[in-house]
Amino acid sequence: MAADYNEDHIRSLAPREHIRLRPGMYIGKLGDGSSPDDGIYILLKEVIDNAIDEFVMGHGKVIEIELDDRRMRVRDYGRGIPLGKLMDCASIINTGAKYDSEAFKKSVGLNGVGIKAANFLSSFFEIQAFRDQKTKAIEFAHGLVVEEMKKPHASREASGTSVTFEPDAEIFGEYAWKKEYIETMLRNYAYLNTGLTLDFNGKKFKSKDGLLDLLKENLEGSEVPLYPIIHISDYDIEVAFTHTEQSGEEYYSFVNGQNTTMGGTHLAAFREGIVNTIRTHFKKQFDSSDIRSGIVAAISIKVEEPVFESQTKTKLGSSQIAPGGETVRTFIGNFLGRHLDNWLHRNREVAGSMAEKIQRSERERKELKGIKKLARDRAKQTKVHNKKLRDCRAHWNTSHKLANESTLFLTEGDSASGSITKARDVDTQAVFSLRGKPLNCFGLTRKVCYQNEEFNLLQAALNIEDSLDNLRYNKVVIATDADVDGMHIRLLLMTFFIRFFPDLIRDGHVYILQTPLFRVRNKKTTRYCYTDEERRAALEELKPNPEITRFKGLGEISPDEFKYFIGNDIRLDPVEMPPKPKVIEELLTFYMGKNTPDRQEFIIKNLRVESDLIEEEVNERAELEATADAA
Repeated sequence: MAADYNEDHIRSLAPREHIRLRPGMYIGKLGDGSSPDDGIYILLKEVIDNAIDEFVMGHGKVIEIELDDRRMRVRDYGRGIPLGKLMDCASIINTGAKYDSEAFKKSVGLNGVGIKAANFLSSFFEIQAFRDQKTKAIEFAHGLVVEEMKKPHASREASGTSVTFEPDAEIFGEYAWKKEYIETMLRNYAYLNTGLTLDFNGKKFKSKDGLLDLLKENLEGSEVPLYPIIHISDYDIEVAFTHTEQSGEEYYSFVNGQNTTMGGTHLAAFREGIVNTIRTHFKKQFDSSDIRSGIVAAISIKVEEPVFESQTKTKLGSSQIAPGGETVRTFIGNFLGRHLDNWLHRNREVAGSMAEKIQRSERERKELKGIKKLARDRAKQTKVHNKKLRDCRAHWNTSHKLANESTLFLTEGDSASGSITKARDVDTQAVFSLRGKPLNCFGLTRKVCYQNEEFNLLQAALNIEDSLDNLRYNKVVIATDADVDGMHIRLLLMTFFIRFFPDLIRDGHVYILQTPLFRVRNKKTTRYCYTDEERRAALEELKPNPEITRFKGLGEISPDEFKYFIGNDIRLDPVEMPPKPKVIEELLTFYMGKNTPDRQEFIIKNLRVESDLIEEEVNERAELEATADAA
């Protein structure tokens, strides 16, 4: 029987309690540091944003970031927080100087929440201000004051603010900082703030040419620009872009120095403005998809009082460039219509290269038109009768209450798919069975999506032929055997997604299913082990003579057991794009390209044959038995 609902059930939480109880509302997902959008990096970003705002207002050209194990320190050389307001700025929500547009005209953090969230979600948080040859510091733990410098002390240090914090393991669990994610964040800050130096543990990040440097570095060693990068800027806006031979679109977008990874009104306006300006310049009604095919671009704008769609500020929702001002769409459209058009008139050779790329994309699109029609007809015929797809009831592109949980498992062969199909949740989990190894599409054109029946059926099942807007599953899970063939199939599928649907990975939809490698049990207890370390621990726990089974294929795991591995305790590893695109190209070229001798040499040098592994296991068992006998 449900409990009565009365006045006693109504609670009012203090800001500190609310942030600690519902941290996701303020910093997005928590995570363990293995993903660049995990909460610990959001906390760091919130602290650095305050230092960046000081630089933007003309105070301090260096920001120092130091990482020592889990503890992070950020020191700027701005004006320093007024000493009498240090406590308020560190611990009272909606307190700050950024409500005063004269002090912070184009700030990222307007609501006075970020630094407080970093305080409340840290097991150690110390803030110290240096101002007018005086200093004051306060130390917190979990948002509560541990020690406060009651009166300012004399100081010879330069003005500015120092914040040291250690994210709370009670909130974030066993986390670890990844330096490459921090460095990517700092590079972006440098690109957007020319003249600023960010010093991370002695490694300095500085940019002279802003977004031009960003595109040069990200294109280096990967896709070759078809013409020199176009780089134009004006008051409150900077853009850079070029085309490559790739078929997709790649954008880096920023608002007031914030990396808006989910885009927003400014990115939509940029995509529209590029199309309109190019059509006008060439006096041709090119298809928008042909104009943007292969584009790699970066845009940064500054907006007064920006409105973001969440506290993590990954998507701009503002429609106006300033309160009472013109719209973001008009501002960006007019800028491109004036400056880009003039640039193309002055650089006729580049304009010609751009036109040739657009016309090539147009020809390819028309060549694909007939193939796509055949593929669609084939997909329609197989939708009802496709025996390779066991669908679920809830889908990501619907309003179903379980849409967020919709998952498609990609399995190898009927044996593995049979076990998953019997064990799955029919409401939220679908299964697509592959016929052995898919085609290696590295270096192939988009036609492969339509001419290859298996890939055609897969993209039809996902409903991603035209865009990800109607993606049918929130999670696409590659579920292959833990053997050489399984790893190969995993690589082939990831190559397919990276080449033709990279946004599926960028938007966090692709995962690898981790299934146990071993089952260790005695008459009373069963342990499933995903690593050798877990296996050793289980052997120690269940000694003296446990039974050990090595699962070589998913088909060997019974449906009764499989339900534990794809249920509430499912282990999924997200597939993520490396921070630098050139790394992707290098990896694909080595593992999926035509450099067979190089791969053979690598395998020979790193090969561990099964007999060696068996010998190691026998020795481990002998040691355990000897220990048990001695006991």
